[in-house]
Amino acid sequence: MNTGNLNTPSLLRRRHSASEHFIEALLEKADIQVNGSRPWDIQVHSPELFDRVIAQANLGLGESYMDGLWDCERLDQFFDRALSARLDQYIRPSRLLLHYLRARLMNLQNSKRAWQVGERHYDLGNDFYATMLDPRMTYTCGFWKHAKTLEQAQEAKLDMICRKLELEPGMRVLDIGCGWGSFMGYASEHYGVKCVGVTISKEQMRWAQERYSNLGLEFHLQDYREVHGRFDRIVSVGMFEHVGRRNHRTYMQVAERCLEDHGLFLLHTIGKNVRHSVTDPWIDRYIFPNGDLPSIGQIGDAAAGLFVTEDLHNFGADYDRTLMAWHANFEAAWPRFREQLGKRFYRMWRYYLLSCAGAFRARDIQLWQWVFSRHGVRGGYNRYT
Repeated sequence: MNTGNLNTPSLLRRRHSASEHFIEALLEKADIQVNGSRPWDIQVHSPELFDRVIAQANLGLGESYMDGLWDCERLDQFFDRALSARLDQYIRPSRLLLHYLRARLMNLQNSKRAWQVGERHYDLGNDFYATMLDPRMTYTCGFWKHAKTLEQAQEAKLDMICRKLELEPGMRVLDIGCGWGSFMGYASEHYGVKCVGVTISKEQMRWAQERYSNLGLEFHLQDYREVHGRFDRIVSVGMFEHVGRRNHRTYMQVAERCLEDHGLFLLHTIGKNVRHSVTDPWIDRYIFPNGDLPSIGQIGDAAAGLFVTEDLHNFGADYDRTLMAWHANFEAAWPRFREQLGKRFYRMWRYYLLSCAGAFRARDIQLWQWVFSRHGVRGGYNRYT
């Protein structure tokens, strides 16, 4: 067979044309046009984009955006349309098989690897996060039912957690994955409880210790598997996404051994609709290494025999509005960080915030708050009002 002309310019042009035709036809299913005039249409600057998307799906799409191969005025609207039409189901590149096998077969969140997300994401810089988040540095979904501002939405969420946990003065509360201490500070100030928090981020712990130095809160740089002691209440807000399916049961066992017999445990986590899916490869590589969103079934399996589920609340649509508020703050503050972080980081962070907003808007991912008890609340759990 004569293979000497397989890479001639004419064949390369035809290969690009076939890729472009396929992607254009796919985008039409979501009413998205290439080089169209609407805010959600994409503007393509290089035909290389099409081959990279076919070869690497979401990873190729995200990296191509970071490299400046395409733009979109409203990435959030683009992803809302693309995910609502389930376009991600049409491209399954074999090149990403290793990513899927690693996520399914390996424990990517073991005690050694668990620290990576703290070092690469949460330790990015307190000054940076302070410009994007609310004054309490709450890096989780706000509750917008009666809120008009990001600060109000976050305080409403924190207060809702306190009420769901039925906090009373003097109670001892464990916060697994306490972040910058927003819940601990709020609960101590408003409900008079004593809090102990663990985090895998040095920067988060340093900021929280300084901010709440007058409240007697305890912060520990510690993996959740190393936590011991007994507590009246346990809370975990936005940390379970880093635990991983192979560790879900271990996590629940830690919570069970640390919770007093008549205590309550609130778990706040992003979740996925399909049990056997794996983390988006772009998010895994650039934003949250070793992340693994749980499904309802996986959480139920992990808690089985350890806890009684007293309440399950989904307000995932509120994460869309939270992310859009973070994005607005990020854009406003970017001139301060442009020289330090650079254009590629700007495009990466913009893609992260807006793609996630679109995913929550499309209801492709969810936000759940579970309330557990060890033996069941006698007479029934009185859900917050």
